[in-house]
Formats: sequence, C-alpha cells, structure tokens
Amino acid sequence: MFTRTLGTTGPQVSALGLGLMGMSDFYGPADEAESIATVHAALDAGVTLLDTGDFYGSGHNELLLRRALEGRDRDQVRISVKFGALRDPDGGFLGFDGRPAAVKNSLAQTLRRLGTDHVDVYRPARLDPAVPIEDTVGAIAEMVDAGYVRHIGLSEVGAETLRRAAAVHPIADLQIEYSLLSRGIESEILPAARELGTAVTAYGVLSRGLLSGNWSRERTAAARDFRAHSPRFAEENIDHNLALVEALREVAAARGVAVAQVAIGWVLSRGTDIVPLVGARRRDRLAEALGSLDLHLSDADLAAIEQAVPAGAAAGERYDRDQMAMLDSERP
Repeated sequence: MFTRTLGTTGPQVSALGLGLMGMSDFYGPADEAESIATVHAALDAGVTLLDTGDFYGSGHNELLLRRALEGRDRDQVRISVKFGALRDPDGGFLGFDGRPAAVKNSLAQTLRRLGTDHVDVYRPARLDPAVPIEDTVGAIAEMVDAGYVRHIGLSEVGAETLRRAAAVHPIADLQIEYSLLSRGIESEILPAARELGTAVTAYGVLSRGLLSGNWSRERTAAARDFRAHSPRFAEENIDHNLALVEALREVAAARGVAVAQVAIGWVLSRGTDIVPLVGARRRDRLAEALGSLDLHLSDADLAAIEQAVPAGAAAGERYDRDQMAMLDSERP
C-alpha cells in the first residue's frame, strides 16, 4: 500500500481511504455483514484511513465501525470523523451546530460509540454560518490539547475560511468533493490548501456512482437514495453525463482497466497531497478501487482523459439548490 501524508502536520495514511457513509445512509439499504467484511478487507489490504460521521445513520455508522475494529490494533488505523449536522428522527436535516459546547458534546458521544479514547482527525461537516470558524476550530484545538483529538480537519469550506481556520490551528486536511466531474476546487481552494500545507481528502471521486461505469439510464434510485434528488442524475442531465462516462470508458478500454479505476487514478495523479476516499460497500467494489493504485497514467493517458471529460463538462450541480446554499466552498 502506498502512503501519503495529510498536510505538513497530519498523519501518514494509505493513499486510498475508505468512506463508510454508504454503509449506513444515503444510498439505500446496505448489508451489515458485507459492510464489516469490506472494512476488514480494506484493513487487510493496508488501508489505514477510515472516514465516518456521527450523523451517518444517526450514530449507526460509528457503531458499525466499532464492531468492524474489534480485535484489530487501534493504533494501526486513522479514524476521521465529521460532526455538527443535526438530524430529526425521520432522518431529515435540521442544520449545523459548530458552537464550542456542541463540539465537545459531539466528540464525547463519538468517543463512546467508537469505543476509543481519541479521534485521529476531527472536523465540522459544514461551516455553521452562525459561529465564527475560529470558535469552532478553537474548541477542537482544546480537545487536541486534552488528547481526545490528534489532528483538525475541515470539510467543504472555501479558501478564505480555510485561511482563517489555519490561523488558529494547523489544518491537516480539507475534505471536499473532487472528481473528473467536480473540479471546482482547482481555481482557489486547492492552491490555498497547498499554500497552507493542508492536504485534500477527496470524496465523491466516482461522482456518486456516475463514474463507476455501472450506472445506466434505466437504473432508478430509491426515494431515500441521494441520487434520486441529485441534479446530475436528473432526467434532463443524465444522458449528457452518461455520454461523458462512455467517452471515459474508451480510455479505460485502451488501458485494459475499469472506468472506475481510471476515474480514481486521475484523482490520485493530481498530487501526492490528495487522498481519494472510496465509498465501497462491498468487497468486489473495494477490490476494483484498490486496483487503481497499480494504474500509472502517462501524459498521453491524462490528455485522453481530459479530452473525454473536460473541466466543467458535467451537466447539473453536484447537490440540489438547498444543499448547495449550505456549502461555504461554493460561495462566490
């Protein structure tokens, strides 16, 4: 397993991380036994970065991870946790809470659910517009000093917010969507992160399955599946986006690899300070994703990929209008 470092102050982690969200929420039912087996397969393959959130399944995901890590050496994994999203009993979202008291309260519950004495990277899931980022990061920094958190991360914030946060405490990594279909970070956010010595942990590298090579126009998403409400899967956009995938499939076929492997390999190629998170819920999907580590893209390959899926080519935003409005990373 290749390794990369989360920024200038963060831990060394596997070059690919495993995102656990889909094992509990947002993509329809998941098989718990297969989910745990997938975590085990990832650990056995050398994956050390495991990403979760306290609001994934309203605590279910952290409890699932605890079961998956039973009998394993805790010091061999790096657990990244997002917090702050508020949910109701029906699973709806009520907003975000980044107040210092909420930081400490959320962390206390996370530590209990995970059955651990520390979190390796702790980050607010979104910017709370009612709370200065300095206050939120300052509260996490107190938890670093107390030994409950090792490193501080952020998620979906813009360059200005990232700089303000870094002035309070070093930020190990910024978790943000980055893929062939979502390249908005390249203009301002990624340069700012590099200026500050902050790594990027990239989620959505397969664009919610669009770039997996397995989605078709005939496939439908369940009502509680994120893709049922995603603009890029909407009737008016899906044909255009699948055409991009087919163009990418030609590049993959020329290399004798899967479309997903090219998509992940492209993100890996963008810099050693970028760690893709793959959201595999099954062992076969994980094995396919891990195969991207053996794919070395030449300059000719990268040019062909760029021609197949140019920057800005996707039809539709990456979230619906309400969720886009919550993203500090998308503000002008």
